[in-house]
Amino acid sequence: MTTATRSVGPTPAPITRKLPPTSTLVRKHEDDEIPDPSSPTKRRRVTFDSDVEVRIVEKWEKSPAVIQESVRRALQNRATGDSTGYDKVKAIYTPEKDKQDEASPTTVKNHTAALLSNVSLLNKSCADLVHAVLGSDWLGRSEDYVHLFVQFLANLVAAQGLFLPEVLRMLVENITTCKAHAYRKFGTLRLIRGAAPPSQCHSDTTPNILRSQLYARAHKALHYLLQIVPSACRILLSILTNLFPHQTDSRRAHIVYVHNLLRIAEYAPVLQTDVLALITERLVKIDLQVQEDLEDLTEDAGEGVVQQIPRARSDLDNLLDDQDDSKEDSETDEEMDEDILRTKDITKAVEKMDCILDMLFTYYNQKVSAPSVNTQVNVVDVLLGQFQTIILPTHRSRHTQFLLFHFIQQSPAHIDTFVGMCAQTSFDKKRPAMVRQAAAAYLASFVARGAHVSSDIVREVWDYISTELKRLHRETDSGCRGPDLQRYTTYYSLVQALLYIFCFRWRDLESGSDDDFEDDELPSIYGAERQWRSGVKETLQLNIFSKLNPLKVCSPAIVTEFARITYHLRVIYVYHLLETNKRIRLSQYSGPSSYTQLNRETALTARKDEEHRHLDEYFPFDPYHLPRTKHWIEGDYREWAGIPGLDDEEAAGSDSGGEDAEDSDIEEGTKTEGSKE
Repeated sequence: MTTATRSVGPTPAPITRKLPPTSTLVRKHEDDEIPDPSSPTKRRRVTFDSDVEVRIVEKWEKSPAVIQESVRRALQNRATGDSTGYDKVKAIYTPEKDKQDEASPTTVKNHTAALLSNVSLLNKSCADLVHAVLGSDWLGRSEDYVHLFVQFLANLVAAQGLFLPEVLRMLVENITTCKAHAYRKFGTLRLIRGAAPPSQCHSDTTPNILRSQLYARAHKALHYLLQIVPSACRILLSILTNLFPHQTDSRRAHIVYVHNLLRIAEYAPVLQTDVLALITERLVKIDLQVQEDLEDLTEDAGEGVVQQIPRARSDLDNLLDDQDDSKEDSETDEEMDEDILRTKDITKAVEKMDCILDMLFTYYNQKVSAPSVNTQVNVVDVLLGQFQTIILPTHRSRHTQFLLFHFIQQSPAHIDTFVGMCAQTSFDKKRPAMVRQAAAAYLASFVARGAHVSSDIVREVWDYISTELKRLHRETDSGCRGPDLQRYTTYYSLVQALLYIFCFRWRDLESGSDDDFEDDELPSIYGAERQWRSGVKETLQLNIFSKLNPLKVCSPAIVTEFARITYHLRVIYVYHLLETNKRIRLSQYSGPSSYTQLNRETALTARKDEEHRHLDEYFPFDPYHLPRTKHWIEGDYREWAGIPGLDDEEAAGSDSGGEDAEDSDIEEGTKTEGSKE
């Protein structure tokens, strides 16, 4: 019997398989919820709330702290020669035009904040980075970014003064449209030299922004910088002067720039006088150019140019927010006649001048109407200063001086001040002859045309001029050979001023003129003689019949009108002297004029030479016809009033075409070329 042997050892444990737990919860499906066995991998449709903002971030944005540290290291490494990080920072503000993945607004904002924190490291070696930041788009961004950027500008100019001129120039360029170019990026607007920016600028991240709002933001930044750095005013004035639109630039460019200059004058009082003088100086240049262009036109084309300009124009707000200047030049010019083209250009220049004058009238009127007496006096002082330094030395200014004409007449004290200034200048031997001649013309024209110039002022001015003429006559008559404009310019200027005043204000020179007669009761030459104030006839007799012979030198139109009036009023008879003067050549009493020096002597050149030896008949307050601004001087201006009995008879006889008609034409010329405008 065989016995089986079994190994002794531990008994192996039984193998058990752990089964997954079985859920005791059984979900009952409805018939329509049973998944389609043919689409075992189909997902449920996911819907999104339409009120939730969804933004796809294609590029991860670093945190502000990380960006600030990276900018600091980039600026520090730049000093050691490593420009890798520096160039990356600069690229944030100068993206390539053909590059699509430009920096997001958040990235730009964080980098600007980082530069603000490290502004002390932005020295001269970082000039290209500063240029890029200043040239970046910031005006049209969100309000918080604009505020951040202004803080950066303030800290930059405070820590690094060498960038102050560039910062100021950038801000001034942002309040101009002349030669500016604009383009849109991230709803922002950048202004650089080239063409006009769009009127609105917006994108998905910024709201609509009008151009006027962009100007307001630029002014806010500029005002803040002037408060931080008061010494910046001198630099700013130089920039404002350099960026003033050229006189050939568009009407809108001038209006926008002048509007913004007047805003600067408000929050920078220290610059007010200089800014207003700058505007006046450029306005005078436009004024002179218009007069030269009108003289170059043919007579028929030049007449009526000003009167034909339409009155209704765009409002200032529309001009500020208008899109571009192209509408002003939209008409084709290729097939136009040369005179028509020039007339069109002159019309545009006159419109430009009219708009600028309207803005200045409005500005000064607000100041004059202010309750503060000091403000009112300061405005008059500013105008008088501009008159002495800009208007008076400029020959043949035509419209700019009417600013002074209107506001000076707001007070008798101002009238007295202006009259005294003109009289003193015309009598001052230290002043150039041309300035003295212009002062005499302004004095005579203001007294003759000012509706608020009292009779007392007229008589005082007459006495002032008479006294000065008596002195000059005493000094020169004994050695005088005959009429000579070159030697006795001041004397003839004062005589012509006296004749001009008499033609307009002879009623104020009568003795008891307020009581004796009404205008329609003027005696004829056969009636009772008029009574004149003491010295009126004596002054006329002394000077007219002297060796100086002023009636030969003074403007023929003024002399002819004076002869008509004095003959009718029986003041003085000068027609026999006028006949004698026809046989006198002025060249025999003086050397050759500049005209004959440039031309061969002929009968024609001799006649033109005689014309050049006559005194200019320029009177600065001739009739004003600018359509937009002429309402400002309504009530201030004395129009030509005919002589009752004299002009009525000549008007009745003018149809026959006799001498009366000729005299009527001369009278129109006596009204200081008013019809030529």
